[in-house]
Amino acid sequence: METRKKKIWQNEARFIHRWYLIISIFFPISTPTTTQALNFNYGEALSKSLLYFESQRSGRLPYNQRVTWRDHSGLTDGLEQGVDLVGGYYDAGDHVKFGLPMAFTVTMLSWGVIEYGEEISGAGEFDHALEAIKWGTDYFIKAHTSPNVLWAEVGDGDTDHYCWQRPEDMTTSRQAYKIDENNPGSDLAGETAAAMAAASIVFRKINPHYSHLLLYHAQQLFEFGDKYRGKYDESVGVVKNYYASVSGYMDELLWAALWLYKATDRDGYLKYVINKAHCFGGIGWSITEFSWDVKYAGLQILASKLLLEERHKVHTHILEQYQSKAEHYLCSCLNKNNGSNVERTPGGLLYIRQWNNMQYVSTAAFLLVVYSDFLRSSSKKLRCQEGLFIDSQEIFDLAKNQVDYILGSNPMNMSYLVGFGPKYPTRVHHRGASIVSYRENKGFIGCTQGYDNWYTQQGPNPNVLVGALVGGPDCQDNFDDKRGNYVQTEACTYNTAPLVGVFAKLNYLENEKVYSFKGEQLMSSY
Repeated sequence: METRKKKIWQNEARFIHRWYLIISIFFPISTPTTTQALNFNYGEALSKSLLYFESQRSGRLPYNQRVTWRDHSGLTDGLEQGVDLVGGYYDAGDHVKFGLPMAFTVTMLSWGVIEYGEEISGAGEFDHALEAIKWGTDYFIKAHTSPNVLWAEVGDGDTDHYCWQRPEDMTTSRQAYKIDENNPGSDLAGETAAAMAAASIVFRKINPHYSHLLLYHAQQLFEFGDKYRGKYDESVGVVKNYYASVSGYMDELLWAALWLYKATDRDGYLKYVINKAHCFGGIGWSITEFSWDVKYAGLQILASKLLLEERHKVHTHILEQYQSKAEHYLCSCLNKNNGSNVERTPGGLLYIRQWNNMQYVSTAAFLLVVYSDFLRSSSKKLRCQEGLFIDSQEIFDLAKNQVDYILGSNPMNMSYLVGFGPKYPTRVHHRGASIVSYRENKGFIGCTQGYDNWYTQQGPNPNVLVGALVGGPDCQDNFDDKRGNYVQTEACTYNTAPLVGVFAKLNYLENEKVYSFKGEQLMSSY
């Protein structure tokens, strides 16, 4: 019955949305400054963002695989080490399975579903969101072969980057690397624990047995990471040139503990977050980025939300300090801090750094929307400077502006979400997308052959990497759509993951506007 109701709602929403677009063409409505943004179909963006994760799948693809230019790959991963490491995600345009960014991707997908599951369901994408999460968590279960062992990486970034091949043709090293008691990696263990704890909340009612299994692994991983402390890139040296843990592991341990508290409601995890708030930097660091490496801003916003519950009043003093640091991040994004603010391009895009800047934009958009909702529900405002208070709508508007920039409201009139809109990057730095599909041509393509025949091609990629969020423009809003320009044209799973929840929220609000507009039209006809 519930499924039938959902389908009826979805069909009606789609009908009304189409009706509204037709009406708006013939009877334009005057709107303040957001005319172009009204044309964005956030439901389509949501659908395409989830499709992207199917392009990044490693392992044996399922019968319902929708990205048909991909096929099975990495089917012997872990074989040399005597462990099954088949599955998981390739992080970007290469074929290495890096554990830390993969875990962060799953954490953000799960957080998006926790916050905006109803909106994702209303758009008809709930099952696809669950599939995206589970493809990652199934792999983490395999990779966690014993309480104090977690396989950190499959493949070698150095040798992988010498090759330009489809994943189905891989001839590069599939050496696997692990962390254990003698080779600790608290940051990797912590983030993987956070991912599995967050995912356990997602699956709690849908699949209780699976949820319990995820929680079991999450708790073991947290204990392992906390007991045997150390940075994972010091134990797994091959990762240093690609995903070095610059922020260390303290943020991941706090992050994991807080997600475990949300998943278990056990005071011990909350006390960890409270007692180590100062010495682990949770209330000490004022950060202006949130990423696969630096978790503090996400941690601080998650901790701030605990202030809404009466039972946490005993910890108000520490939680308010977490909130103060969270608000420093938000005010920096809003350009409302006296000191450090996030730079912006002339077109208004948040700009952290040159390489793959869009990852910081998508995480900022997510945190801004979540905190806007938090302020709205608590009837409070964001305090940025002495006497300067920002309401929830202004915070939300910034998030929406960033998303609209991504989707095409920018000086280049370019959608940086591949496959969305009339103009988007067509030469994405991605091995599989840039070479003829294995399903069309099963002839083997070697390392140098891929470079000679495909990488240097001037034309567009033969396969569209739908839903991928590329690195994006430079500090002057310029974008060069070239395959070799990996700083701007490579996409990563952790770029797109935070947008899933944001797209769902925006799609829901746009549909609400459509319903309101329909109601006004009906009223005026009487």
